[in-house]
Amino acid sequence: MSNLNENIVELKKSFQNLKSSFDLEERMTKLKSLEAKSLDPTFWDDQDMARGVMQEMGDLRSDMDDMKKLEEGLSVIEGLVSEGADEKEFAGEVGKLEEVASALKLKSYLSAPYDKKNAIISIHAGQGGVEAMDWANMLYRMYLRFCEKRNWKNETIEVSEGEEAGIKSVTFKVYGSYAYGYFKGEAGTHRLVRQSPFNADNLRQTSFALVGVLPELAETDLPEIEIKDEDLDWQFFHSSSQGGQNVQKVSTAVRVKHIPTGLTVTAQTERFQVQNRKIALELLRARLWLLSQEQKEKEVKEIKGEYRPASWGNQIRNYVLQPYKMVKDLRTGVEVSNPDAVLNGEIDDFIEAELKLRKR
Repeated sequence: MSNLNENIVELKKSFQNLKSSFDLEERMTKLKSLEAKSLDPTFWDDQDMARGVMQEMGDLRSDMDDMKKLEEGLSVIEGLVSEGADEKEFAGEVGKLEEVASALKLKSYLSAPYDKKNAIISIHAGQGGVEAMDWANMLYRMYLRFCEKRNWKNETIEVSEGEEAGIKSVTFKVYGSYAYGYFKGEAGTHRLVRQSPFNADNLRQTSFALVGVLPELAETDLPEIEIKDEDLDWQFFHSSSQGGQNVQKVSTAVRVKHIPTGLTVTAQTERFQVQNRKIALELLRARLWLLSQEQKEKEVKEIKGEYRPASWGNQIRNYVLQPYKMVKDLRTGVEVSNPDAVLNGEIDDFIEAELKLRKR
């Protein structure tokens, strides 16, 4: 059997597996329900809810279209094979269908409750001064480039610039289908080894940055998490970010502390205080959810006797630029010998491997 015929057999197996896992009938029922909801005259009164519904409808239609494309494409190819057509006539189509099947298979791994949500990502420079702040900025650029390749939009919520270079910290939101599902495996400590561009002797330097990932959660997503007005300590100040004269002259930036937990969040990039207040509450809600998840995980692992708190020592990936070039994920073992491509947003291999590992 030729390699192409083997690929077709594997493609048919993948399609059958996807049919059983995707449950097209259930998805069609869900889509019709959402379409009916979108026709309600008051649908757009709650714009956050409406956007979420429209995004879910788009996701369902996209998945169903891809499944139809896969089924029809396989039917055409099987017809050509039975007619004894030359492999050159359909080799390219097989490759395209393999890409569709691979993307659908990856989506099938994203089945956790909030995997479809937008993502809120934070990056914090570790100890090491300007080196670490430059590294945090490199990671920020890497993620923005990854988003560009997927046509995902992003919005900066808060940024603290470094005095000489780089950033001390940044929080930004990524708008895209399954953004949280794809990004959540990036949470953890990232380690860089390189010759320092900030040192006259070009000494080898190790830098660390901590990445946090949260889903964008509406109040309706978490009815069990109640944020009471009396539990909030609000502060208002002039924004330090760029955003026009209004942002600089008026106290548009907000910082809110959740008194019971001590969690504090900041939002300062919007032009008006009311918008930053809304973003801060959204970010606080997501962090309260994460805190509850960590507590549940801690309780389960303490019972098993294996709990280990998150810390700087628990790094997930090494980026080595000197004395050799290599990026290695310490969880999945995936290695890439072209760190320049990785830092330019080519992180799909790492994300896919982590998703498969999580599924197993």
